[in-house]
Amino acid sequence: MSKLTEAAKARISRSMMFVPGNSPKMINSASIHGADSIMFDVEDSIAVTEKDTARIMTAEALKSIDFGNVETVVRINHPTQTPYGYDDLDVIVPAKPNLIRLPKTEDVSEVEIVAKKIEEVEKANGWEEGTINIIVAIESVKGLYNVREICQGPRVVAIALGAEDYRADLRTSKYKPAHELLFARQSILLAAREAGIRCIDTVFSDVKDPQGFKEEVEFIKCLGFDGKSCIHPSQIKLAHEVFTPSEKEIEHSVKVLNSYADALKHNKGVIAVDGKMIDGPIVVRAQRIVDKARAAGIKVVVDEGAEIDVK
Repeated sequence: MSKLTEAAKARISRSMMFVPGNSPKMINSASIHGADSIMFDVEDSIAVTEKDTARIMTAEALKSIDFGNVETVVRINHPTQTPYGYDDLDVIVPAKPNLIRLPKTEDVSEVEIVAKKIEEVEKANGWEEGTINIIVAIESVKGLYNVREICQGPRVVAIALGAEDYRADLRTSKYKPAHELLFARQSILLAAREAGIRCIDTVFSDVKDPQGFKEEVEFIKCLGFDGKSCIHPSQIKLAHEVFTPSEKEIEHSVKVLNSYADALKHNKGVIAVDGKMIDGPIVVRAQRIVDKARAAGIKVVVDEGAEIDVK
């Protein structure tokens, strides 16, 4: 696996902002809102009559606009379930987004179709392997049953839940709290962790309920998710507030790492920080908090030799 692909797996994903691929105004202003990832949509939010316009406009934006360090994602139409997916791949992949989002993924063979196209374009342009990767979206019962194999597919560096189609497939409705999504959320999270990839939650569609949005983000963080899909700029700040380690968390994590390193250096059998015993899993958790803080742009200083490698 290429180093670029490994970096894509580890990238911070507190927020993934949806942007319609046929809206020049929204495309041009997409990067100013501070999302970790921008997902240009040429699929469900685009009418059939606008598909050509959306894919061309999105491709041109990717070629001509500097989005800086923001991760660029394009949600294409499914290549085998719709008549638009292969055209999307032909136009979008050469425009070099960071990720292609494959919607309604139900089998790893679908991932392989997208991966093969990416490989062809990378080789034709002399790009390094892993320049473009894939985020899959689980939106059906069949996809959920196959999620472990899908997460292990070629170039897959992230997975997301698409709740509305999943609810329809379950023949249920939207509830608050979303008990109907719990099994799907836990299933894709477990598959993501086994594969070592990022896991992004579905959208919260009520933009007039910021408190409800924040409560849902806090819940999915407790489950172990890496981030939240956003449909309005106002949701980005809230998602970042939840997923960015707090000053207290960072301070404690630095203490844990420094104390652990000191204990190893001096062959101490018992390690305690702030009156609590420290063991291996707590050290790993502390390192992950430090890594997330740094990925969010926070300067964190740890004693030399005190950090560990974690996946």
